Amino acid sequence: MRRKGLFITVEGVEGAGKSTNIKVIEEFLSERKVDYILTREPGGTLLAEEIRELLLRRHEEEMDATTELLLVFAARAQHLNTKIKRSLAEGMWVLCDRFTDATYAYQGAGRGLDVNLIHQLERLVQENLRPDLTVIFDLDARIGLERARQRGQLDRIESQKLEFFQRVREGYQRIASRESVRCLVIDASQTREAVRQTLRTALENKMQAYLNE
Repeated sequence: MRRKGLFITVEGVEGAGKSTNIKVIEEFLSERKVDYILTREPGGTLLAEEIRELLLRRHEEEMDATTELLLVFAARAQHLNTKIKRSLAEGMWVLCDRFTDATYAYQGAGRGLDVNLIHQLERLVQENLRPDLTVIFDLDARIGLERARQRGQLDRIESQKLEFFQRVREGYQRIASRESVRCLVIDASQTREAVRQTLRTALENKMQAYLNE
């Protein structure tokens, strides 16, 4: 019997360890013989990856916040309609590095755009599709930004001021508080091994019902 497709998203400020811990989630799913795909936003398809490059590249002309928002949702529409929806319909689980919560956190809380505008675009592009589970790695923005700087050259988004990322973190915290059933918050300030163990235990508890289907 084919498992129901489950949509899992991973969120957090820059430097919170998403990439490292997505591998932990992959390991967790593989051990349980779950068929899944790994993808990311913005991006995930050839066309959406081109939009990602446009979003992250530095430009001589400053990108307007509304332009940024519309590009994010343009990439998301392409991603959803050519990859995510099809995979879920086929019974695959989808593990996605960032999704619409990032838009509320970065363009909403960070840029200060009207949340109602984001909500309208969310309904237009996604209709009723929402993640089943969202893992949010929570970390002090100052620590996260320093970690990001240690990785190398910063892209256009990573180059924002500390205050921007503090607002982004607060945005994620509000989402987690408001949607505590869907969201799993992991303290990313722990050691890498402690985060790994905390994440695996939390996934076991949160996903037991899905894994037993």
